Parts: sequence; structure tokens; C-alpha cells
Amino acid sequence: MLVDSRIRTVHAGKSGPDPEQEQLVQQLLTSLGPEGVDDVLDGTCTLIYLYMKWLREAHEAHDKDVVEYVVPTLVTSLKMLPKSVPPQAVPTMAGLAVAAAIGLSPTLWRNQYGDWTEAELTPLEATAFLLAEHINRMTDDHNFATRMITEALTQVESGAE
Repeated sequence: MLVDSRIRTVHAGKSGPDPEQEQLVQQLLTSLGPEGVDDVLDGTCTLIYLYMKWLREAHEAHDKDVVEYVVPTLVTSLKMLPKSVPPQAVPTMAGLAVAAAIGLSPTLWRNQYGDWTEAELTPLEATAFLLAEHINRMTDDHNFATRMITEALTQVESGAE
């Protein structure tokens, strides 16, 4: 929902985060506690995994390598956001995307380097946002990435019943 909200903000032509939304996000994260925040981080990594899986399949259908075509664009985009994405976070986000692109869990890949740092939280969100927006541009549908995740969640829920 957070990624979808950011995409809608960008497409509405608004610059910068909505202060009210930022306050709500902070309240939510504070209310979750450490374990809840870990769940949000795992969820964001899962989004990145699902986005990269879709991108890999879409690129493979055209005999293209997702790492070659998506990761450089992602890195370039992240580097263009120096206020939100410190330069030292870019290699971590690129590694996370490559891990997901080759079918590895981003969460498990990241665990080998220790806990997430506060400086990596916004870059992680930006990575999920940029991948979702990349999918939306590829499909020429501003809601495709969100719908893809909603459908995946619906399938999981219906399978659990």
C-alpha cells in the first residue's frame, strides 16, 4: 500500500512526501515495534522479489536478461535521488535486485550482511517503488504492479482457506 501510495502521489504531480502521510507511516511503524518493523522490511523485500520475478519472466520472453536491462536503470535512478538514497546504499540495493533477479530471497541475501541500517530504509522503499513504476511503464498501466501484488495476495488467501 505504501508503494502504491507513492506511485499515486507521483502520478498526481505532487512533489515530495505528503507530511500527513509521513506522520501516519511513522505512527504505524512506531506502533508495530521491532518485530513489526522487521515484518515490514521482509514484506518490502518480498515485493522486490515479486517485481523482479515478473520482470525476469517478461524479459526472458523476449530473450533478454533482466539483470542487463533492469538493474542499470535501477542504479541510475537511485543515484539520481541523493537526498533519499545515500551513495553507499546504492550497491546494497543493486545487490538486492540482482539476488531477486536470479531467484534468491532478498531477505535471506541481506541477512548475510547484518541488520538493516536506518540509512537503508528509504533506499529500500525507493527500490520497491522504482521497480513497481518500471513495471507500470512497461505495461502502460499505472496500477499494474499494485494489481499484480493484490492478485498474488488474493491467491495466497484463497489457498489458505
